[in-house]
Amino acid sequence: MARIEHIKRKLDNWALWKSRLNSSGLGFHSVNVLAVDVWGRNSYGGCQIPHIDQEAEEVDKAVQEMEQERRHLYATVHAYYLRDLGVSMIARTMGKGPSTIHAHLNQADQYIDHWLQEQQRIREEREALARGREYMRRAGSFPP
Repeated sequence: MARIEHIKRKLDNWALWKSRLNSSGLGFHSVNVLAVDVWGRNSYGGCQIPHIDQEAEEVDKAVQEMEQERRHLYATVHAYYLRDLGVSMIARTMGKGPSTIHAHLNQADQYIDHWLQEQQRIREEREALARGREYMRRAGSFPP
Protein backbone atom coordinates (compact mmCIF):
# COMPACT_ATOMS: atom_id res chain seq x y z
CA MET A 1 0.00 0.00 0.00
CA ALA A 2 1.30 3.44 -0.90
CA ARG A 3 1.95 6.19 1.60
CA ILE A 4 -0.63 8.93 2.07
CA GLU A 5 1.06 11.90 0.38
CA HIS A 6 -0.58 14.72 2.36
CA ILE A 7 0.28 12.94 5.63
CA LYS A 8 3.84 12.35 4.43
CA ARG A 9 4.10 16.10 3.72
CA LYS A 10 2.69 16.89 7.16
CA LEU A 11 5.24 14.55 8.76
CA ASP A 12 8.06 16.25 6.82
CA ASN A 13 6.83 19.61 8.12
CA TRP A 14 6.50 18.16 11.64
CA ALA A 15 10.07 16.83 11.55
CA LEU A 16 11.39 20.24 10.49
CA TRP A 17 9.28 21.97 13.16
CA LYS A 18 10.38 19.47 15.82
CA SER A 19 14.07 19.86 14.93
CA ARG A 20 13.77 23.65 15.17
CA LEU A 21 11.93 23.30 18.47
CA ASN A 22 14.67 21.05 19.83
CA SER A 23 17.49 23.26 18.55
CA SER A 24 17.34 25.53 21.59
CA GLY A 25 19.03 23.00 23.84
CA LEU A 26 20.08 25.17 26.80
CA GLY A 27 23.49 25.83 25.34
CA PHE A 28 24.08 22.28 24.19
CA HIS A 29 24.02 21.20 20.56
CA SER A 30 20.85 19.18 20.26
CA VAL A 31 20.54 19.12 16.48
CA ASN A 32 22.43 17.52 13.66
CA VAL A 33 24.99 20.11 12.58
CA LEU A 34 25.15 18.47 9.16
CA ALA A 35 21.46 19.23 8.60
CA VAL A 36 21.73 22.99 9.17
CA ASP A 37 21.37 23.58 5.44
CA VAL A 38 17.96 21.89 5.50
CA TRP A 39 16.65 24.23 8.21
CA GLY A 40 18.10 27.31 6.58
CA ARG A 41 16.40 26.79 3.23
CA ASN A 42 13.17 25.03 4.32
CA SER A 43 13.71 22.16 1.93
CA TYR A 44 14.77 18.57 2.10
CA GLY A 45 15.87 16.46 -0.83
CA GLY A 46 14.96 19.26 -3.22
CA CYS A 47 11.38 19.44 -1.91
CA GLN A 48 10.08 22.63 -0.37
CA ILE A 49 8.75 22.04 3.12
CA PRO A 50 6.33 24.70 4.31
CA HIS A 51 6.81 25.56 7.94
CA ILE A 52 3.33 25.70 9.43
CA ASP A 53 3.34 25.71 13.22
CA GLN A 54 -0.33 24.93 13.79
CA GLU A 55 -0.26 21.95 11.45
CA ALA A 56 2.96 20.67 13.00
CA GLU A 57 1.57 21.02 16.52
CA GLU A 58 -1.50 19.04 15.52
CA VAL A 59 0.65 16.30 13.96
CA ASP A 60 2.80 16.32 17.11
CA LYS A 61 -0.30 15.60 19.20
CA ALA A 62 -1.20 12.74 16.86
CA VAL A 63 2.32 11.33 17.11
CA GLN A 64 2.24 11.61 20.92
CA GLU A 65 -1.06 9.75 20.95
CA MET A 66 0.47 7.13 18.66
CA GLU A 67 3.32 6.73 21.16
CA GLN A 68 0.77 5.67 23.77
CA GLU A 69 -1.32 3.39 21.56
CA ARG A 70 1.04 2.04 18.89
CA ARG A 71 4.60 2.16 20.19
CA HIS A 72 6.06 0.21 17.26
CA LEU A 73 4.66 2.76 14.79
CA TYR A 74 5.91 5.62 16.94
CA ALA A 75 9.40 4.08 17.09
CA THR A 76 9.47 3.80 13.30
CA VAL A 77 8.22 7.37 12.73
CA HIS A 78 10.67 8.72 15.32
CA ALA A 79 13.62 6.91 13.75
CA TYR A 80 12.65 7.84 10.19
CA TYR A 81 11.70 11.48 10.68
CA LEU A 82 13.54 12.70 13.76
CA ARG A 83 16.69 10.58 13.73
CA ASP A 84 16.79 10.72 9.91
CA LEU A 85 17.56 7.01 9.57
CA GLY A 86 16.77 5.28 6.32
CA VAL A 87 14.45 2.31 6.02
CA SER A 88 17.36 -0.16 5.77
CA MET A 89 19.03 1.20 8.90
CA ILE A 90 15.77 1.18 10.86
CA ALA A 91 15.12 -2.40 9.73
CA ARG A 92 18.57 -3.47 10.92
CA THR A 93 18.32 -1.75 14.30
CA MET A 94 14.80 -3.10 14.93
CA GLY A 95 15.59 -6.56 13.62
CA LYS A 96 12.85 -6.39 10.99
CA GLY A 97 12.71 -6.46 7.22
CA PRO A 98 12.55 -3.29 5.12
CA SER A 99 9.05 -4.27 3.96
CA THR A 100 7.91 -4.29 7.61
CA ILE A 101 9.30 -0.78 8.12
CA HIS A 102 7.49 0.42 4.98
CA ALA A 103 4.31 -1.20 6.35
CA HIS A 104 4.85 0.59 9.69
CA LEU A 105 5.20 3.93 7.89
CA ASN A 106 2.01 3.23 5.92
CA GLN A 107 0.16 2.27 9.11
CA ALA A 108 1.46 5.39 10.85
CA ASP A 109 0.16 7.51 7.95
CA GLN A 110 -3.25 5.89 8.32
CA TYR A 111 -3.23 6.34 12.10
CA ILE A 112 -2.33 10.03 11.84
CA ASP A 113 -4.82 10.63 9.01
CA HIS A 114 -7.61 9.02 11.05
CA TRP A 115 -6.60 10.96 14.18
CA LEU A 116 -6.58 14.28 12.31
CA GLN A 117 -9.96 13.56 10.71
CA GLU A 118 -11.42 12.70 14.12
CA GLN A 119 -10.08 15.94 15.60
CA GLN A 120 -11.58 17.89 12.68
CA ARG A 121 -14.94 16.18 13.27
CA ILE A 122 -14.81 17.07 16.98
CA ARG A 123 -13.96 20.73 16.15
CA GLU A 124 -16.80 20.97 13.67
CA GLU A 125 -19.20 19.43 16.19
CA ARG A 126 -18.17 21.96 18.85
CA GLU A 127 -18.51 24.85 16.40
CA ALA A 128 -21.97 23.70 15.32
CA LEU A 129 -23.03 23.38 18.95
CA ALA A 130 -21.69 26.87 19.72
CA ARG A 131 -23.52 28.31 16.68
CA GLY A 132 -26.71 26.59 17.79
CA ARG A 133 -26.40 27.95 21.31
CA GLU A 134 -25.72 31.45 19.97
CA TYR A 135 -28.75 31.24 17.70
CA MET A 136 -30.96 30.03 20.55
CA ARG A 137 -29.59 32.71 22.87
CA ARG A 138 -30.38 35.42 20.31
CA ALA A 139 -33.83 33.96 19.79
CA GLY A 140 -34.40 34.18 23.53
CA SER A 141 -34.60 30.45 24.18
CA PHE A 142 -31.50 30.31 26.38
CA PRO A 143 -30.50 32.67 29.15
CA PRO A 144 -27.16 34.42 28.52
